[in-house]
Amino acid sequence: MITSVFKKSTPLNYSLVVILMLVFFLIYQFQDVSWMSSGVLLLQKSGLLLVLLASIFIANFITKKNGLSKDSSYTIFFYFLLLLFFPSVLDNVNLILANFFILLALRRLISLQSLKASKEKIFDASLWIFVATLFHFWSILFLVLVFISIIFHVSRDYRNWLLPFIAFFTIGIVFLLFAAIWDVNVIEFVNSNVSTNFNIDYFTNNYQNAALSIYVSVALFFVVSMFLTLSNRPQLLHTSFKKIIASFFIGVIIFLISSNKSNDLLVFTFAPIAIMATSHIEIVQQQMKREIVLAVFIVCSLFAFFSQL
Repeated sequence: MITSVFKKSTPLNYSLVVILMLVFFLIYQFQDVSWMSSGVLLLQKSGLLLVLLASIFIANFITKKNGLSKDSSYTIFFYFLLLLFFPSVLDNVNLILANFFILLALRRLISLQSLKASKEKIFDASLWIFVATLFHFWSILFLVLVFISIIFHVSRDYRNWLLPFIAFFTIGIVFLLFAAIWDVNVIEFVNSNVSTNFNIDYFTNNYQNAALSIYVSVALFFVVSMFLTLSNRPQLLHTSFKKIIASFFIGVIIFLISSNKSNDLLVFTFAPIAIMATSHIEIVQQQMKREIVLAVFIVCSLFAFFSQL
């Protein structure tokens, strides 16, 4: 019954996810209502919610536009559930913005499959990745996905290999211009962001640890499912799914090496997992199995959310 609700893409389904996102966003934000007395903070919270919703629908656009799923709304629902695993991400401005720009880059890279306007797509994707880097430096690792995409589709034209470097200089010049206007110490900015930390000992309570453990189990389930069923999928979609898998592992590496470590850093894996989860649900033949997978997913996300409030 639960799966049948999101089996089709309808305005009702989209509205339901938007309402659920609003409700849970407010539940988390109402833990501290001091922001309601400040117009600036009120605008910031509203902006964060809009960016989160935009991220959800970009992930859905990637899935549907490139034929990675049937005409369903599972992706937006899974993305919403993944956000609930780590509620503190709902207040992390830098990571929300960095992930938003990475999704814009991913949208261009997945659509490279069509081989239309390939140079523009490579440049745009590289540009968005460098913009994301300004908010979280290790987002730069997604450049690996740019070069993977070039290898898959347009490796013979040497100009495609130069486009990421052109995008780098473009963003670099714009950043230096803003740094000069706002009197930002560039060297200090770079030094404070280019740092690593491999220790996973940041938990402030056992519920954060439990949420991470459950999340890892859920992620592994869908990643293994994708590997096992990839050969059964249309040949045309293999490179797109491989890029989704690669983006997931890049997100994991970012989590592992980033300083100021927290569960929030796994936000870069939300879209890939949502897409793989959608693919898993749609390929399962038995209705009961689909219902069980979705029900377990919902229970896990709700437990993680409310236990960390």
